[in-house]
Amino acid sequence: MTNSIIAFNHVSKVFEDSGTVVLKDINFELEEGKFYTLLGASGSGKSTILNIIAGLLDATSGDVFLDGKRINDIPINKRDVHTVFQSYALFPHMTVAENVAFPLKLKKVPKKEIDQRVQEALRMVRLDGFGKRSIQKLSGGQRQRVAIARAIINQPKVVLLDEPLSALDLKLRTEMQYELRELQQRLGITFVFVTHDQEEALAMSDWIFVMNEGEIVQSGTPVDIYDEPINHFVATFIGESNILPAVMIEDYLVEFNGKRFEAVDGGMRPNEPVEVVIRPEDLQITLPEEGKLQVKVDTQLFRGVHYEIIAYDDLGNEWMIHSTRKAIEGEVIGLDFTPEDIHIMRLNESEEEFDARIEEYVEVEEHEDGLINAIEEERHEENL
Repeated sequence: MTNSIIAFNHVSKVFEDSGTVVLKDINFELEEGKFYTLLGASGSGKSTILNIIAGLLDATSGDVFLDGKRINDIPINKRDVHTVFQSYALFPHMTVAENVAFPLKLKKVPKKEIDQRVQEALRMVRLDGFGKRSIQKLSGGQRQRVAIARAIINQPKVVLLDEPLSALDLKLRTEMQYELRELQQRLGITFVFVTHDQEEALAMSDWIFVMNEGEIVQSGTPVDIYDEPINHFVATFIGESNILPAVMIEDYLVEFNGKRFEAVDGGMRPNEPVEVVIRPEDLQITLPEEGKLQVKVDTQLFRGVHYEIIAYDDLGNEWMIHSTRKAIEGEVIGLDFTPEDIHIMRLNESEEEFDARIEEYVEVEEHEDGLINAIEEERHEENL
């Protein structure tokens, strides 16, 4: 625990006035210098975690650690963290420089040092020359940068960001995603970012915690979360998915839509009921006779970079397809996909069970690979 910058040890939160359970036995450790994202819908508990780290809320039970020290009873102003709020919480009667300098003035840092550090912070967020400007005359993106400059001026161990980009328009929001990520990597400060936007989380994070109803349902890298969703909730919450009931006949062989297909997953029981996930962008449109499945096009929308096509198979299953090829409503098309495009989900599997199964599966594969390599080496020596 002392090697982590932030750790939650069996943390729960209950609002006593209503009896509402907001967090349920949360456990995690965050490493220093990475970009973490708490991702979930409204009411999932993500902002509550942020507020407990900041000291704005107390945990009902469990322990919170910052840089190896328990901070449950440490007041807000004694914690080496800084929060960037959704509203930015800037002082409208102050200039840009005065807003950024505010944390240093509270610590009674000498004026000369304050001026120097303010200029450095403004340069980092690309606001050189904005020091004397009124906050009220700034754009939304500029105000966001001021809030970030104020957050980093003390070089805290952790910067907490509570949906800070939600009020920006799409173009500016995308630009700020790049800037925040680049700034975090340059400073090497741990960022903990809260959002309900899946694309934002995937684009910016080193590690994502997906939350639902006060629990962390899955955590991992953006690629892990997207390619290997642990359950139905994660698969539908992170991006678009085609999810169908299936049966895992045996390792590497799954049956759905009345057909059997090669897969790359294993570790399930023979004939175990599962769900398969195929992402819309992994489906290739072919001639009907060349496809692994045949579907009839119902509707399509042009999304700019691709067409979003909705089609149905003979069993009534809906299929979403993302393709650069335009389809014709009412036509029958074939769908092709590879074994790597089929992702298998066990029904009602927890993250701990998922991790244990994957670890066991990897160990078995490594053992089998070792045996195969040993046999091949033996045959090679016999041939010599």
